[in-house]
Order: sequence, then structure tokens, then C-alpha cells
Amino acid sequence: MRWKLGTAAYKRVPSRDAAMDPDLETPDPTAEKTPDGAGGAGAAGAGPSWRRSLPHVCVATVTSFLFGYHTGVVNEPLESISADLGFAGNTLAEGLVVSICLGGAFVGCLFSGSVADGIGRRRAFQLSTLPMIVGAALSALTNSLEGMLFGRLLVGAGMGLGPPVASLYITEVSPPSVRGMYGSFVQIATCLGILFSLLVGTPVKDIDRWWRVCFWVSAVPAVLQAIAMEFCVESPQWLYKCGRTNEAEMQFEKLLGPLHVKSAMAELSRSERGDDGESVKFSELFYGRHFNVVFIGTTLFALQQLSGINSVFYFSSTVFRSVGVPSSLANICMGIANLLGSIIAMLLMDKLGRKMLLVGSFFFMAFSMGLQAIGANHHLGSASVYLSVGGILLFVLAFSLGAGPVPGLLLPEIFPNKIRAKAMALCMSVHWGVNFFVSLLFLRLLEQLGPQVLYTMFSSACVVGAIFVRRHVVETKGKTLQEIEVSLLQTQ
Repeated sequence: MRWKLGTAAYKRVPSRDAAMDPDLETPDPTAEKTPDGAGGAGAAGAGPSWRRSLPHVCVATVTSFLFGYHTGVVNEPLESISADLGFAGNTLAEGLVVSICLGGAFVGCLFSGSVADGIGRRRAFQLSTLPMIVGAALSALTNSLEGMLFGRLLVGAGMGLGPPVASLYITEVSPPSVRGMYGSFVQIATCLGILFSLLVGTPVKDIDRWWRVCFWVSAVPAVLQAIAMEFCVESPQWLYKCGRTNEAEMQFEKLLGPLHVKSAMAELSRSERGDDGESVKFSELFYGRHFNVVFIGTTLFALQQLSGINSVFYFSSTVFRSVGVPSSLANICMGIANLLGSIIAMLLMDKLGRKMLLVGSFFFMAFSMGLQAIGANHHLGSASVYLSVGGILLFVLAFSLGAGPVPGLLLPEIFPNKIRAKAMALCMSVHWGVNFFVSLLFLRLLEQLGPQVLYTMFSSACVVGAIFVRRHVVETKGKTLQEIEVSLLQTQ
């Protein structure tokens, strides 16, 4: 049964027949191309074009931009917010305004897998924008601390729901040849969101109640994403899992082009034959055939947070001020280092591979945190200033080269289609949980243990992370999701 490419319509083959039908082989990649380079089978041999999937990936990364924006939006305006709402000087209340998003994100994460599997990736994106829009509006309009906290809690729920779905969606709609680069867009968008929040917050000390504008601004990209998702494709993997094979073929055609639909559907069918076809309960992630990959995912996110990265992000201003560097300049320098590393990671992801970037990133982070531990010795005089500041900037750069962007890309790649959404929800919940406790205990541990001991502990966690990756993480560069799934099943 052949595809009739010369006609406007062609016959689609049911996916379950595709893998078994010897007539459905991928066109010969050695076939001669036409002079304009587009020629028939040769185009198929060159692989799918990245241009078809790029707009859909860009719309998905708006979620990461919003994540970055809401992470940084209260940094500059917090003093003005506390003065206007009547809790100035109350450090507990100020801490809650910053950290209550983590609680909301943890709850949103827990439900992200069920939501993404229940209503699909596109609708899950749109649902995640709703609490962000409502929460931003409440935060902008409120005249009380309670209203601010409730608004931030809603925003956190959207932050928890959106990023896991973004990782799933980008992994599932990207061609293998550029999946690493597209996965890096998540980290770049997050960096841009943080930098944009700092830029928007700049006039807060000069313009009365400007902080309300800062919250209103965040509603705009959320509304735009909800609308744009109406024009994006649904995940073919999700449609196939729901038994909607014809729709899955149509989405593959939009993403990969008609020449690559049959091979993509054949691979989906091939990976499905390695499964029992039954849905997976959350409890089943903790034992049985899927435990190994889930253990890798949760451990990787736990080690990412135990490295101390969010303590650096949350409390770096204090460190910089202690050595005489203005906090605004510190935030900009960290944002630039984060963005620079993310761009480098994007360029190297599909060349060096995920595993090499992760190992190198963790070792580089261990070295940088070691510099901070040495710099904490104030007997070194002016050298301690350079070691502390340089160590922080190098640490952020090292994180953004691998430990930041890779886990969110790698884990949806190694999780089988059947458990992908629920497993990502579990791993991201671990991420938020460890993030919360590290951030909560950081200042207390810093006071009791001292910076040298605490930074040495963080450095040791980075070394453990590098060793763990070398021993347990598989390389996924250039492989289709189905090839990865089948190879992992064969090793079990």
C-alpha cells in the first residue's frame, strides 16, 4: 500500500497495520533529489524539517517565560508591596509572599499528570493559564496581605501545572534531530522571564504603586498563550494513547510533513507492542518495571535542588550586598550568566548529548561552589570578595549549561508514553518539595553550620550528581522517543 504523493489526498493507514505492513517502508534516502532540493523520497531521508514544529514549541515555552517572570516579579517591588499593604518589617509575611508560590506549585504539579492525560496537552496549557491570570489580577487589585497571598497561591498552582506539561509537549512534538535544542528553549524562556520581570520592576521606587502594574503585565502573555494554543497541534503520542489514531496521523503530518507520517506511526505501534496497554496508577510508579526510570528522574531532580541552586538565586542579593555590590547589579549579572549558559547549552545539546552536559555541569558546579566555600574565609581579605562573587556567577553559568535545562528534557524522553505524564508530575513534585525545604532551611543552616561547611555540603551534592549521571543516565541524543522506549524495555 503506497502513499500517493502526487495527489491532493492520500490514503492513511491505520497505525497498528503500519508496523506490520512490509509495503510501508520509509522512502529510500538514497533516492535522487530534484534540482530544487525538495525531491520526493530524498526529503524523507534528510529527516523532518524543524520549521514545522518550531511555532508550536515557541507557544509552549510561553509557560516557561511566565514561570520565570513570576519567580522574579516580587524581588524589586517587595518593599513597596509590604509598605502599601501594611506589613512592612514583618519578615515572615514578606517571606510568605515570596514562597507561597512554591506551595501552590507543589499542588499544581501533583495534578499535572492527571490533567495532561485526561484532557490533553493543549487544554492543560490553557487550564494552567487560568489561575495565572486570575491570581495576577487578584495580586494587582488587592489591598490586604490575605488577598496578595491568595493571588500568589493561585499563580503558583499555574506555575506547577504548566512547566511539566511544557516539557511533555515539547518532547513529543519535536523531531529527534532538534529535540535537545528545542528542550533548551524552556530554560532560555525562563531566563528571559526573570530578566523581563527585573526590567518591568525597575521604576517601582520612583512611581507610586507601580508594583500593581508588574502583576497586570504578567496577565498579557498568559492570555496570548491561551488563545494561541487553539491553533497549535495536539500531542500525537497522547492522541495515539487515547486510540485516536487518525487524528494522531494528522498531527504528525503537520509536525513532520506527509513523507514522515507512516514511519512515525509505525514506531508508535512498535513501542506500543512492548506495553500491556493498560493505564498506570500513580502507585505503580514506585515498583515494578517502571521503577528504575522513575527513580532516575526523581533522584536527578532532587540532586538538582540539593546542589543549592535556588539558595543562590533567592539569597545571592544578600551575599552581594555584604561585599558592597548593589543587589540590582547582582541580579542583572546573574540573569546574564544564566541566559548565556542556556544559549550555549541549546547549541551543544544535540551535538555533545544530554549525559555529557549533565556530568560536566555538575562537576563545574562543584568547583564553583568550592570557590564560594573558600571565599567565605574572610581572612583572605579582598580575595574573598572575588571568590564569593565569581563563585556565584560561575555556579549559575555551570547550572544553566546542563543541570538546569537537561532534566526537563531528558526525563520525558526516557519515560514510556504510558507513564510519561504521571512520572513527570511525580518528578516535578519532588523538585518543588526539595526546593521548598532547601530554601526554608538555608538561612538557619547558614547560621548554625557556617558558610564554609554549608557550601562544602552543596559542592559534595554536585559531585554525587555527576557520579549518579555517569552510572545511571542513558544517552538519548538523536533517537526517537519510540527507539528510546524500546531500548529501555529491552534492557529490563
